[in-house]
Amino acid sequence: MLSGKRWFNLFLFILTIISTYFVGYLWGINYIFAGRNPEDISGAINMKLFLKPELIRLSLIYSVSLLIILLGHELGHYLTCRRYRIQATLPYFIPAPTLIGTLGAFIRIKSPLTEREELFDVGANGPLTGFLLSVPALYAGLQLSRLVPALPRESSILFGEPLLLKLFIGLTFGPVARNQDLILHPLAVAGWVGLLVTSFNLFPVGQLDGGHILYALFGERTKRLAPGIILILLVLGIFYWAGWLIWAVLISVLGLRHPPVVDSGRVFSRRRIILSLAIGLIFILSFIPAPISGNSLLDFLK
Repeated sequence: MLSGKRWFNLFLFILTIISTYFVGYLWGINYIFAGRNPEDISGAINMKLFLKPELIRLSLIYSVSLLIILLGHELGHYLTCRRYRIQATLPYFIPAPTLIGTLGAFIRIKSPLTEREELFDVGANGPLTGFLLSVPALYAGLQLSRLVPALPRESSILFGEPLLLKLFIGLTFGPVARNQDLILHPLAVAGWVGLLVTSFNLFPVGQLDGGHILYALFGERTKRLAPGIILILLVLGIFYWAGWLIWAVLISVLGLRHPPVVDSGRVFSRRRIILSLAIGLIFILSFIPAPISGNSLLDFLK
């Protein structure tokens, strides 16, 4: 039998399956109809469309792929906590009526992390796992994606491209002409979301994974960086994507300070040093200054 708290975890997970599945319909419709005559599209969109096997398959691909990525990220944290006998909850998924169908997932750590090595491993293993799951989804999805004649910009939502996506596009399609648009397969969209979630979590501040990693590496010296990181988020929100302003507020509410951990005096192992450099590279490859183009604070004030 599931306890009351675990029932709540399961309930949120089921709701997130539903929300991501229906958002998958939107990505499936975008993939199927992109490049077609607008009159043909308006005539084809009806209730029967939602029972179309191809669209159901695309919706499931998006939902299942994204949930595997998010679950892998959180299990990276959870199983590391179990290894160190740190009390932690099962993942809480957050369903949401957004363009991706969710606000992600999280676990609650109930007992203190007392050593730097524990803090580093718990913080690092989540984004590492999520990234390793996102990369094959992104690459395989790109092989199924297609180029179409450029769509009217005023009627399109333009999503930002992380550096890794640009590299994969170059390998798969070569240079994309200005009069063409790349329509991502829902599997590639799930990989894109996975990279976005990874970059969100790797900001080196407060209670985020990046904040845990940086604190484990450099201790109390990192608290001087927190105001600068918040300032960077505010600048990004003004000039690139207004969502960064919300992110800055959430980080501030969660707290910029970090609970102290015991410094064992041991030098970090070579493996952890290499992992920290790899995590820095992952952040660079995953970061998207404007996840949705034309949605900066300045754009809204025009």
